[in-house]
Amino acid sequence: MFKRKTSVHFLPFSLILFGLILALGGCLNREKVPSPAVPKSIIPPSSATLRVAVTDSGLGGLSVVAHLEKRLAQERSYEKVEIIFVNALFSSQGGYNSLPHRRTKIEIFSSALESLAKKYQPDLIFVGCNTLSVLLPETSFIQHSSLPVVSIVDSALKLMAEALRQHPEACLIIFGTPTTISEGTYVRRLIEQGFLSERIISQACPELEIYIERGFDQEETAWLIQGYVEEALQKLPDQKTPIIASLNCTHYGYAQNFWQKALEASGHELVALLNPNETMIDCLFLPQLKNRFPNSQIKIRVVSMIHFSEEVINSISRALQAISPQTAQALKNYELVPHLFEWRKFLSPPPQPQEETSTT
Repeated sequence: MFKRKTSVHFLPFSLILFGLILALGGCLNREKVPSPAVPKSIIPPSSATLRVAVTDSGLGGLSVVAHLEKRLAQERSYEKVEIIFVNALFSSQGGYNSLPHRRTKIEIFSSALESLAKKYQPDLIFVGCNTLSVLLPETSFIQHSSLPVVSIVDSALKLMAEALRQHPEACLIIFGTPTTISEGTYVRRLIEQGFLSERIISQACPELEIYIERGFDQEETAWLIQGYVEEALQKLPDQKTPIIASLNCTHYGYAQNFWQKALEASGHELVALLNPNETMIDCLFLPQLKNRFPNSQIKIRVVSMIHFSEEVINSISRALQAISPQTAQALKNYELVPHLFEWRKFLSPPPQPQEETSTT
């Protein structure tokens, strides 16, 4: 026994050096890409209770809440669940896409996450917003917090990659907000996976989320979607190219029927219409947890720093009703919290570098 212990602890120096070289080489060769803080899998708490926060820069993320509530009730994986939707929109006069500086968007969103974590202490956070998800890796919150945060980006990328592999003859059109499109996160990460850039088209849809919130099933929304679809189709290589369309704003799913009609009327074969709102919650539903309890008690709260108009509440609650009546009712009973998180101090313009004066 004694000889066996010494042989383990006193390894030859050459072997130790070889191991150090391998480890160092691995560190040097590893690509340094900011982590999106989206774990590939999340092991749910072993307890029967769960508190989940969902955040978005508007009410699109409530569709994630609705699908979450519906699935929790069906699978009964947890006995008691509290879902808190926290609206990260800071002003009714303009959202993140209206901010001129990227750093300002990141700082305000980080402030919202910090407040959310402190006030509501969730077990994990779902960022049900493409605009905010692409900014998430650079927030100070994600760099210092140990709280699990799941962004919609990974869910969307998985759907896109699967569709591109299944339909090698098709081109992908990514529809999103100006911030989502200008960040280029989806295009970059798809190219990193080996997909040709020629197969990927990006289409920004300015202000579409505003029209959807005011009337997801109104004619004006249908016209705007039709216009953005036509603009995107002009970027295709020819009139025979099959298309995969990805709705990369959580609001867009509310008007999915309009997207379907516009795309199918385009003359191109629509081989897939992707909506990641439902799949980003998969990490909570491991097979071994299914039907653990006779039923699940689910409580939903909607919290916002800004006031919602009756027009918006009516539109979105109607859209939610078909998925989750409980979520629709929670929106109608939303809690107005005027000082939910700090944001004004981040609006001051960054200091400009002073020009050097000549001393000659």
